[in-house]
Amino acid sequence: MGSYSAGKVLDAATSEVHYPALRLDKLDIKGSMSGEEQPTTSGLENGHQEPLIIGVAGGSASGKSTVCKMIIDQLCDQRVVVVTQESFYYGLSDEELVHVNDYNFDHPDAFDTDMLLSCMENLKHGKAVDIPSYNFKTHKSVSCARKVNPSDVIILEGILVFHDSRLRDLMNMKIFVDTDADVRLTRRIRRDTIDKGRDILDVLEQYSKFVKTAFEDFILPTKKYADIIIPRGADNNVAIDLIVQHIRTKLGQNDLCKLHPNLYVIPTTYQIRGMHTIIRDAATATHDFIFYADRLIRLVVEHGLGHLPFKEKQVITPTGSVYTGVDFSRSLCGISVIRSGESMENALRACCKGIKIGKILIHREGDDGKQLIYHNLPKDIAKRHVLLLDPILGTGNSAVQAISLLLDKGVQEANIIFLNLISAPQGVHVVSKRFPRVKIVTSEIELGLNDDFRVIPGMGEFGDRYFGTDDYQSSTPFFADDKNRPRLL
Repeated sequence: MGSYSAGKVLDAATSEVHYPALRLDKLDIKGSMSGEEQPTTSGLENGHQEPLIIGVAGGSASGKSTVCKMIIDQLCDQRVVVVTQESFYYGLSDEELVHVNDYNFDHPDAFDTDMLLSCMENLKHGKAVDIPSYNFKTHKSVSCARKVNPSDVIILEGILVFHDSRLRDLMNMKIFVDTDADVRLTRRIRRDTIDKGRDILDVLEQYSKFVKTAFEDFILPTKKYADIIIPRGADNNVAIDLIVQHIRTKLGQNDLCKLHPNLYVIPTTYQIRGMHTIIRDAATATHDFIFYADRLIRLVVEHGLGHLPFKEKQVITPTGSVYTGVDFSRSLCGISVIRSGESMENALRACCKGIKIGKILIHREGDDGKQLIYHNLPKDIAKRHVLLLDPILGTGNSAVQAISLLLDKGVQEANIIFLNLISAPQGVHVVSKRFPRVKIVTSEIELGLNDDFRVIPGMGEFGDRYFGTDDYQSSTPFFADDKNRPRLL
C-alpha cells in the first residue's frame, strides 16, 4: 500500500457510504448532586448488557429488508432479531375497510408507535416481547403474535422508524437506505402484486396519491438523523461490510466489558475507526501518524477525565442566571510510562492546564515488564487521582509494574485511571485481575497477542512511529550516574 494524504481514509468511499455526523454517546452523570464529591460511573450496573439497537429506515421498497438480511447473514454467530414497523400498523375499522384505497399507510399516524416503543424498551432491558402479526390482505392484526427474545443485536426496520424521537433515542446506529425513486416504484409494484395480492392499478394509484407525497413529507426529512447513508441499498456491498465490521467490534467490546466492569471503551464512530485505519497503516507518514494519534489520544483523555469524582457547583452566567453544574476534582496528576506514554502528555496538558506530570521508565526487553529502572513522581501523589498514560496495553506486565509502584507510593487503587489507545484482551485480564478497582479507558480492543507477545492487529512500535526515530530520543533529558542509572537533568 502506498503513501497517501492525511485525510484519505476519512474521505474514502464517500460515494459508497456516507457518515453525515460524528455522534458520541451522551455523558450520563450518576449519583445525587450534593456538596460532596461523587464517583462517576458509566455502563450498566445490574449485570445486564444492553443490546445494540440498529435502526434501518428509507423509502418504501428501498431495500431495507434486504440490507437487514445481509447484516444478519454476516452476523450468523451472533443473536440477531429484526422488528419491523409494519407489524405495528393499526387494524382498520369496518368503515375504513370500505374506503381502504383512501387510507394512507405511509403516514406516521398509521402506526401504533406507543406499542412499538414499549416493545423496544422491553427488549432493550432484556425482556421477551410479543410482536403483533399484521395481515396485509385483511388489514387486521391476527391473533398469532410472534414471540421475540432479547438478543445481542436488535434491528428495527421501517419507513418511519426515525420519525419519532423516542425511537431514535433508543438506537445505537441509524442507517438510511437511499435508493432511486424509479427503482423503488418498480420494486413496490412487483412486491405488492405478487406478495400482497394487490391489483397493479391500485398500487400505482396509491403510489401517486400517498406513497410519493409521504416520502417527501415524512420519510426523506428523517434522513438527516442517519449516522450512515447507504446509496443503492443492498447493491452496496462495501457499506454492508463496513457496518458489519463496526457491529462485530462493538459486540467484542461488550463481551470483554461484561467480564471487567472497570473497562471503559469510548463510543466507536466511523470517524474513530477512520483515524485508527490511518495510524495502523504501515505506510502512513510520520506527520499524519502524529496528527491522528493526537486526535485519538485527546478523545481518550477527555473520556478518562469524565471518570473523576465531582461535586455540585453553581455559577452565574453572563445573563445573570444561575447555572447548576459540576466541578471535577483538582487533585490530579498524570504519570507517563516512558517513552510511548510521553506522546499522551500534550493532550493531557491541553485538557488540564498546569497539571503535574511524573514519569516511570520500565525495562521492556523481552516484553516481560519486570524491571523498574526509573521513576520521578510528585511528592504528594498519595493525595491525588492519577491518570496513568501508556498508549498500548499488551501483556499487561508493564502496567502491573507501574500500578504496583503507584500503590507503594500511597495512591489509592480506585484513584488510578489507566488511559491507552488500544488494549489486548490478555492485558485487560491481567490488570483487572490484579487491580479490579483501577479503571481502564481505551479506544479499541484488539484481537490479542501474537507469538512474540505483540499486539495484533496493532500499530507497530508506537514510540518509534510517533517520535519518528528508531533510536530513542526522549522529550525528557536524562544523564546516567556512576551506576548507569538514568536521572533527570
